[in-house]
Amino acid sequence: MDKCDPFMLKTNTYKIVLKQIGSLLVILSIVTIVPAIVSVVYSEWYSAGGFLLSAFIIFLIGSELYERYKKTEDPQYKHALIIVASGWMAVALLGGLPFLIIAHLTPVNVMSEFIPEGASYTFSSLMYFRNPLHCFFESMSAYTTTGLSMAVHEPSVGKGILFYRSFAQWIGGAGFVVMALAVFKQTSGRSAKLLYGSESTGIQLRPQVMKTAKSIWKVYLFVTLFSTVYLIIGTMLILPDHPFSENIFNSVNHAMAGQSTGGFSTLDNSIMEYNSPLMDMLYLLPMMLGSFSLPFYYKLIYEHKFNEIWKDVQTRSLIIAFIFGSLIQSLLLIYENIVPNPVREGIFQFISAMSTTGWQTSNITDWKWSSVVFIVLAAMFIGGASGATVGGIKMIRFLLIKKGLRWQINKAFFTDNTIKVAKFNGKTILPSQMYEEFTKATSFAIMFILLLFGSSLITYLITKDNFSYSNSLFEAASAQGTVGLSTGITDPSMSPLLELIYIFQMWSGRLEIIPVFALIRAIFRGTNPKII
Repeated sequence: MDKCDPFMLKTNTYKIVLKQIGSLLVILSIVTIVPAIVSVVYSEWYSAGGFLLSAFIIFLIGSELYERYKKTEDPQYKHALIIVASGWMAVALLGGLPFLIIAHLTPVNVMSEFIPEGASYTFSSLMYFRNPLHCFFESMSAYTTTGLSMAVHEPSVGKGILFYRSFAQWIGGAGFVVMALAVFKQTSGRSAKLLYGSESTGIQLRPQVMKTAKSIWKVYLFVTLFSTVYLIIGTMLILPDHPFSENIFNSVNHAMAGQSTGGFSTLDNSIMEYNSPLMDMLYLLPMMLGSFSLPFYYKLIYEHKFNEIWKDVQTRSLIIAFIFGSLIQSLLLIYENIVPNPVREGIFQFISAMSTTGWQTSNITDWKWSSVVFIVLAAMFIGGASGATVGGIKMIRFLLIKKGLRWQINKAFFTDNTIKVAKFNGKTILPSQMYEEFTKATSFAIMFILLLFGSSLITYLITKDNFSYSNSLFEAASAQGTVGLSTGITDPSMSPLLELIYIFQMWSGRLEIIPVFALIRAIFRGTNPKII
């Protein structure tokens, strides 16, 4: 057969992609074993069995794919985006298996034992996961660090499932491809670099990609451990009567969810459940820590460059945005005179939205359109720092667009002898570089906006009898920005079509859209270059 045969090229692409997916699924099977241990600790035997069975099935699929195509050639540039998009989809799809198996394995009377004593409800939310689509949604929300949930009453699903959701967010935060690169040695540094650069967290810290991947996980683990200790001690001081065992469990889970900016909670009404202004203040720091970039932490921890706190343009801009955005959000809520604690809720929800963490202390359904639109555009649309676990267009793109617009306007007033360069983040950028970066940032922002408004319109058409357009815009932005805040639209009773749309948005938002479009293009048109 001719080497240029399109069918052969397409077959080779599938083999290359399936091999890499296989390695990701092997990692996923290991990830799935960890919550089984937690289930055993809490004597949740059906959950433990469900996690182990899921791990076994996922391992069989992953190892079979990896071994079958082990000798396939290394990925090229045209394969990298396809591998990342399809790999994340496979992880989210099979990551939903534990929810499904445990929900069907666990008898109803055992499920009822998960319901906390004195709870106002009598129905375990584990029952919702007998629906495969809900399992897929929950898994996609977990691994993309979104935080929208089908578990109406979180404590009623059991400690094992609660830990799995938080752990999945933590793993997904730093990136599954990054983890695979740290564990599986690629046959060439070039292919590793391509895969690493195609994931949205792919900022290289060290000359070798493998060492970069390992450094990222070390930094990520260190900051998570700090948040864990911080939350345990803080909760002990603020709520001395809170059971210590619950403090440990909640703090560990919330530290993982905070550092990954995932926002899943072990509590029934998220952080609102504590009903404490001091606890609200305590949880501001983990959200802000999760929004800063991992390269920033690397410079801070390994290179002791403490001036990066203000020197780094993203970190500095985020600190300023947190302060002034929270102030404006609070003033809007005060003016609207609807919520009981406008300053407290305004500060917490703006930081939660901009960091894309998604912990909730306010009933956003009651907010007026001005507050909703402000938090969507000023916080959820922008998000945190590039190189962090956040969603949105990222702070660096927002700053590039802002800088690029000023540069374009000022360029009209340059003389022939003017050196037409720009300065950004302490670096001098040539006109061609500035134009390229500005074009890429603007193109991404436009794609993000188009997808967002398309989804919000569909959401409104489906839910208009119960929710306003501002609520629909908020929910769509929350899914696409991987935020996880909700106005109540996300619910087990929601339209399956809308549920699938949000799954697509969470997937696209986590991978910054381009890999998803590249996969769709490859499915319908192949990987051969075409003139457009």
